[in-house]
Amino acid sequence: MFDFLFKRATDKSAEPQRATAASEASDAAVAQAASRRDEQTARAGMLAGDEAAAVELILQSEFAGVRLAAAEHVVSQPALEQVLLAMRNSDRRVAKLMQGRLDAIRYQHAEQQKAQACIAQAERLIQDEKLTPNMVADLDRQWSVTAAAAEQAERFAPLRVALAQRLETQVSLQRTVIDALAELRALPAAGLAPAAAAQTLERLRAGHASALASAELTSLPKHLLNDVAAALELAGTALQALEQHQAVFDARQAALAEWQAAAPDSLHAEQLRRAWQALGQVPAGELAARQQAELDVVLATVLAAKPPVAPAERNAKTREANPPHGANTAAATGAKPAKDGKQDNKRDGKQDNKQFIETLDAMEAALEQGLLHAASEHDKWLKEHKGGRLTPAQSERLAHVRAELKRLGDWARWGGNVSREELVKAVEELAAQGLAMSELAKKVGSMRERWKALDAVSGHAPKALWERFDAACSAAYAPAAAHFKQLAEERHHNAAKAQALIDEVSAMAGTEHADWKQVAAAAQRLRQVWGRLGTIDRKEKKKFDSAFDQAMNAMMAPLAEQRSLEMARREQLIAEVEALVPHDRGTLDVMRHLQERWQEQAKALPLERKAEQALWQRFRAACDHVFAQRKESAHAADSERKAHLHAREAICAGLETAAFDGADKAQLAAIAAALREAASAWHGAGAVPRATEAKITQRYQAAVAAVQAQADAIKRRAGAAQANALRDKLRLCQQLEVTLGQDGASADQAEWNGRWQALPPLAAEYERALHGRFNAALLALDGQRGRYAEQLEANRARLLDEVLRLEIVAGVDSGAEFARERLKMQVEVLQSSLKSGQKPLTQAAQYLQLCAMPALADDRTASRIEQLFRRIGAAEAS
Repeated sequence: MFDFLFKRATDKSAEPQRATAASEASDAAVAQAASRRDEQTARAGMLAGDEAAAVELILQSEFAGVRLAAAEHVVSQPALEQVLLAMRNSDRRVAKLMQGRLDAIRYQHAEQQKAQACIAQAERLIQDEKLTPNMVADLDRQWSVTAAAAEQAERFAPLRVALAQRLETQVSLQRTVIDALAELRALPAAGLAPAAAAQTLERLRAGHASALASAELTSLPKHLLNDVAAALELAGTALQALEQHQAVFDARQAALAEWQAAAPDSLHAEQLRRAWQALGQVPAGELAARQQAELDVVLATVLAAKPPVAPAERNAKTREANPPHGANTAAATGAKPAKDGKQDNKRDGKQDNKQFIETLDAMEAALEQGLLHAASEHDKWLKEHKGGRLTPAQSERLAHVRAELKRLGDWARWGGNVSREELVKAVEELAAQGLAMSELAKKVGSMRERWKALDAVSGHAPKALWERFDAACSAAYAPAAAHFKQLAEERHHNAAKAQALIDEVSAMAGTEHADWKQVAAAAQRLRQVWGRLGTIDRKEKKKFDSAFDQAMNAMMAPLAEQRSLEMARREQLIAEVEALVPHDRGTLDVMRHLQERWQEQAKALPLERKAEQALWQRFRAACDHVFAQRKESAHAADSERKAHLHAREAICAGLETAAFDGADKAQLAAIAAALREAASAWHGAGAVPRATEAKITQRYQAAVAAVQAQADAIKRRAGAAQANALRDKLRLCQQLEVTLGQDGASADQAEWNGRWQALPPLAAEYERALHGRFNAALLALDGQRGRYAEQLEANRARLLDEVLRLEIVAGVDSGAEFARERLKMQVEVLQSSLKSGQKPLTQAAQYLQLCAMPALADDRTASRIEQLFRRIGAAEAS
């Protein structure tokens, strides 16, 4: 009649069984997962750089920590790409690590490619004939921003040294050629002897040939080589002329020596003049003048049949022949001088005669000094003021002086004509020299001045020669005249443009403007145009400058006012930047906004360049100051984070190298204390750099896990030992209780106590319960053995019920033979659990009661108890 109850009880008990089965399956899965994690963690720890095994472990493992630990051993690009592709959507930490390493590898490859490009460029530059310093400077700039490897740096260094040597060679070659050019240009005026000049020229030619044969010839400017070639040609021409002049000079000197050594009466003046002209001309100078003076002496010696009377002696004779009229008479007669008109006439005659003699002396002195112009002036005065009659000596003296003046005048005219011929030739060659117009005008003017000077010295030139000279000067000056005419027209045109520009500025000054930027641009443009107007006549230039400045001031007055307001606004922006607190979070946003405002205002109304630069320098300095303070703070924070990192690394190192000695309990206590201290120090260390945060955290977690694994291993060992001790003591109690029911069994308490003492102690509750059961059985060995055996037999059924009840609670299968009893027990368990106000006992408490219950148990019951022990007792004992 109770079948329905059993049926319902069976139905109700199915859900707990399923829940129990699910719980068992979950526990088993957790245990398997923990086992797999431990096994995979051990594999990750033993990778030791095995990249293939690390990739395989990452792809197979379902544990993020294991994958991250294995990812530390992946370094090659193919493996990184493979792991990144697999972990991109499943493990962000591993994917981020792989992406970072790939980026680093790609960056390194890019830098290596840049370095390789620099090396290739350096090799090309070494082979390039037209190497310039700018090319090497560009190469240095590219290399300076390249993170090259050590091998590439070693390859680049000798190439750069070779380039530097080539540049030094180029500089040395250019310096040598420039010095040679300067020496060549100074050679004609150096005053060297022909032999020394020839040696110098030959040396410079050899140097020029060496420069032309140099490998760095292409580095020399073409105009420099052309200048050197032209200078060599000019120097060669000058050397040839110098040698010719030296030969003429030597020939003249030899002729003079021969003529000076010969007797004067054996020489003819005309023949000497023709022979002298046939020898050739030498450049004007001190030596030529000295030779000319020596020739004049020779000619004068030849012309004079006998040596002329010296001027001093001639003057003395003249004075003796013509004594002062009054003095001799008075001296001879002793009479007094005449008075009135006669005395005045005599005095005037004496004065005229004295002045005549002095002028004649001055004329002779001028002739001796070669001053023909002065001598001609004295002769002119003598012709105009003849005075009284001359004595024969005075007449002879005057005739001789005038003859000398004529002779020297003839020579001067001849020499002047020669000089005029040279002037005409020089003027005719001016057109082929390609001189600048100003220099050409100066040359023509100086030639005309020299012509006038020759007229003053050697007299007037022949008309034909003058016309030839004038035509040559006019032809040479024609380009300069056209040039100066063009310049005058340009000045006139520039003056018209200046007036138009002033009118434009005046018109703009009378117009109201809204776009100040346009006004500023127009002002700058107008000033630039004014500066590029060109030359204007000086008189008009001052007037135009004054009018332009007035018009510009009128136009710029409103702009200047607006610029003053704008400068005040810029000052306000600078003050706002200076007032910023560098460490505030919003400082960068505020500064960015202020910089944008500065750019907007600068575009809307540009200030004058100096003011703009000064304000911008102050604004940028204020911004740089804020950034510098933020950088210092960031640097300090980085230093602090690095210190925290070192502290955390020390914590990790301490955990990794920690060694725990002693008994299991002491080791567990030491491990717990070490973990507490490490956790406290870890949390008190502060923040670390973000780049190393994940790595140091992973290291700390791995170190803590390793230490915790030691503790877990100790606990497992202790739990296993406790479980074995619980099983052994429970079996010992069961054996003792079985012995009580057997006649003739050993009753030696010492033996049983020895066996008990040989087993390790249990936890306090289990030790107390089993020891009480064991002591009760020992006491029954002596006095109450039968009665205790009966009690054990009576508790057999109760033991079976408790075992069955605990199996139901623990979810352990009881076997087919106990199926009906199990159903009944399930009903009781259900009813007891439904009673209000009664708290059910835990599985551990029920198992503890089961262990403490003295009762006889057969092998099947003992097996069931051990099965419960494996489910409940082992866990509780641990």
